Amino acid sequence: MEVLTTKVHVPVSRRALVVRPRLLEDLASIGPWLPRLVLIAAPAGSGKTTLLSQWLTSAVAPAIRVAWLSLDEADNDLRRFLTHLVVAVQAGVPVAVDDLEALLEYGGEAPTDTLLTALVNDLDEVDGTTVLALDDYHVIEDGRVHDAVAFLLEHLPPQATIAMTTRADPPLPLPRMRARAELVEIRGADLRFTRGEADTFLNHVMGLDLSPDQVAALDTRTEGWAAGLQLAGLSMRGRDGAAGFVDAFTGSHRFVLDYLVEEVLDHQPDDMRRFLLDTAVLERMTGPLCDALTGSSDGRARLEQLDRANLFVIPLDDQREWYRYHHLFADTLRARLTAEHPARAHGLHRAASAWYAEHGLFEEAIGHANSAGDTETAADLIEAVLPEARRLRRDRLLAGWLRALPDDVIRQRPVLSTQSAWMSLVAGDLDGLEARLRDAEQALKAAPARRRSSRGGDDAIRTLPAWIAIYRASAAQARGDAAATAAHARAALELAAPEDHFARGGAAGFLGLAAWADGDLQPAVDTFTLAVESLGAAGNVADAVGSTIVLADMWQARGSPAKAQQLCEQALKSAETRRGLPLSITGDLHVGLADVLREHGDLDAAQAHLTVAQALGEAASLPENRHRWHLVRAGLQRAHGDLHGAVTELEEALAVYLPGFFPDVRPIPAALARVHIAQGRLADAWAWARAHHVSAAGDLTYLAEFDHLTLARLLIAQHRADGRPALLDEVISLLERLLASARGGGRGSSVIDAHLLAALAHDARGERDVSLERLDQALAVAVPAGYVRLFLDEGTPMKVLLRAAEQRPGSTEHARTVLRTAAAGTKTPSAAPAAIEPLSDREREVLRLLATSLTGPQISRQLFMTINTFRTHTRHIFTKLDVQTRRAAVARAAELDLL
Repeated sequence: MEVLTTKVHVPVSRRALVVRPRLLEDLASIGPWLPRLVLIAAPAGSGKTTLLSQWLTSAVAPAIRVAWLSLDEADNDLRRFLTHLVVAVQAGVPVAVDDLEALLEYGGEAPTDTLLTALVNDLDEVDGTTVLALDDYHVIEDGRVHDAVAFLLEHLPPQATIAMTTRADPPLPLPRMRARAELVEIRGADLRFTRGEADTFLNHVMGLDLSPDQVAALDTRTEGWAAGLQLAGLSMRGRDGAAGFVDAFTGSHRFVLDYLVEEVLDHQPDDMRRFLLDTAVLERMTGPLCDALTGSSDGRARLEQLDRANLFVIPLDDQREWYRYHHLFADTLRARLTAEHPARAHGLHRAASAWYAEHGLFEEAIGHANSAGDTETAADLIEAVLPEARRLRRDRLLAGWLRALPDDVIRQRPVLSTQSAWMSLVAGDLDGLEARLRDAEQALKAAPARRRSSRGGDDAIRTLPAWIAIYRASAAQARGDAAATAAHARAALELAAPEDHFARGGAAGFLGLAAWADGDLQPAVDTFTLAVESLGAAGNVADAVGSTIVLADMWQARGSPAKAQQLCEQALKSAETRRGLPLSITGDLHVGLADVLREHGDLDAAQAHLTVAQALGEAASLPENRHRWHLVRAGLQRAHGDLHGAVTELEEALAVYLPGFFPDVRPIPAALARVHIAQGRLADAWAWARAHHVSAAGDLTYLAEFDHLTLARLLIAQHRADGRPALLDEVISLLERLLASARGGGRGSSVIDAHLLAALAHDARGERDVSLERLDQALAVAVPAGYVRLFLDEGTPMKVLLRAAEQRPGSTEHARTVLRTAAAGTKTPSAAPAAIEPLSDREREVLRLLATSLTGPQISRQLFMTINTFRTHTRHIFTKLDVQTRRAAVARAAELDLL
């Protein structure tokens, strides 16, 4: 979808404007090192945009590089805001923004911290002053956009600042910046025209011949309000008796505005007045677009005439191709159009929609079609843009479009019904999903021929039956119905043609998930591997790489953490080298790799990957995966002996857990019960067993296997507490049944776990030889595969057994390997600051200059190094200090007394 470049051009000043040196000098006087924020806040029509553009293009700011972004209501979408921000930066600042540029090509949930960090670091390497100008910031209501701007305010380098115009104070840390002298404010009172400025404007810019008293009267009655003075000047052109006019109005801005717009419109020639009303429905105007609405061919000339006459049009580019009306003037024009010609507005919106669609600007085309009440055209346009919007993962935009359509329009269209079903699935509304899928099937039967010629394309219709079956498989998976999941997935494979790689990949993926949920790991891995290959063949590289997380989990369940590690590392490398993959893939891969490394006993490396995932932010993880970070963190806390911290993390995991498409094979309540057992809180663990109906006599399904292995631990712990032999009989019987089931399903992880628990149970029964035999069986398979923590998490009883195994005649190295890991990796972390890798002398020189106000190029020149060498040193410093931005590096260096 196209981006309107007029949003990123500094508005061009009209040929005649009042120069306001008192304000421009105030802005210029803030010196070469800018504050974090320049805030121009005042009511509508006060001249905020004019002042900002004058400053940024005037002689008092000749060296400023400007990234200008004119905001509108549609920018209340984080991805769209960041997309427009990168276009603005590309247009005005000579800096590479590859990470942000990826948003324009791929999408997903738009990232914040990581991509903005990359932008901050790139801006730090730009010589001279840079201003990110955000015009009309008051339209922003999305908290995520405010958070992104707050991040920039906190981390921008000293030679960069944000300047914004707004009608109301934004929800940003203004008091803190004000207290730190990091905020420059220009308010409504500052923007009011002085008597001298009013005289210049009315008599020189507007070409009137008013006396000082008349100027004073107008200035007083408009309270120096720029829009009021302009409208008054327009109203008096060609009028006799200025004194009578000046006396004719008084009151509030709203009253003055209504009165003066009436005066301006009533004094326009009929053809110009009609042009103004016809084009009032447009947010932005260009000559050919205006012609499409008016039926004339003079749109460009009309816009230039309005520009020369200062009649409330604002040029949006240097070539004066695109304009917009002043917001207040546009509001009044639209009100007048509605009052005088209530039916005409719909036709004008239809014409605008057709023009935008013809020129490939579908967002604007859909908006105007909806404003026209032409829901059929809007639906056609949504179908046309749907494949691209789905590729870019514009889910919020699509959801908004679908909400604007009447339900009966969606129900008659199989493509839109199916897309609406997907939205229901994402929202967790499984009943709503099924209803929409039935609508899609009915629509396909009712009008197949007409819909096959729809703007959505033949492929969209042809593959719909397969996708309907895939969505039903996903709903069944979310309900935990493995049999139904497999049945729907097989139906989808039968419906999909051999060349429909995307659909076949989705169907094969759900077949693999169904096999996983059934505990049949060999076909699960094989089928899901084929699904990943199909996704790659379809060109869905992001989905193929992201699916590695699921495949790694399956390999861990099969008993091969080493294979899981290899997959995660390869996928991370691919994500780093392939330009534009969604960030949500990267964070989840780091968490998956951290879990494998934790099992290996490499706790520092596991924590490092968790830290990276955390720094990437929530956008780096799919919503249904965000609990996994806390699960892995809990495992690390337990490995370090912090059981209370592990409980806290598991409770956090439970709070953010969302049921997803993947089987819940390691339920969080059972993981929490395991930590309670380690704490000796057996009553809490028994409460878990009762609440979840876990008993040794229960059916041994794979989805209950983690629960049953947890119960075995509880029975052993209870025997240690009260010495009841029957408990050990019960647990050994349960473990033998679990072993048989796990072996049959190829679930190597559960086989190892059952063997080590059997070793503990036999040892508690006084059968040391049997115990060591079972332990040897577990170690022989587990240690070469990469298991360590599975043993060490069982605490002292297991360590006693491992030492006994180590001392047995003919023992292997496996027990010794586990014990060496225990000695090296389970120290409780110190509260003291962690030691860092020493900085080189050259890195210390760079670090000291990073603490100054010098830019990257200035530092490189001062140290006689190339900019690339400077960047290399900076990356090394950031890595060693475990930070991501210059400000954070300086703060960390101060803490460590490195400056």
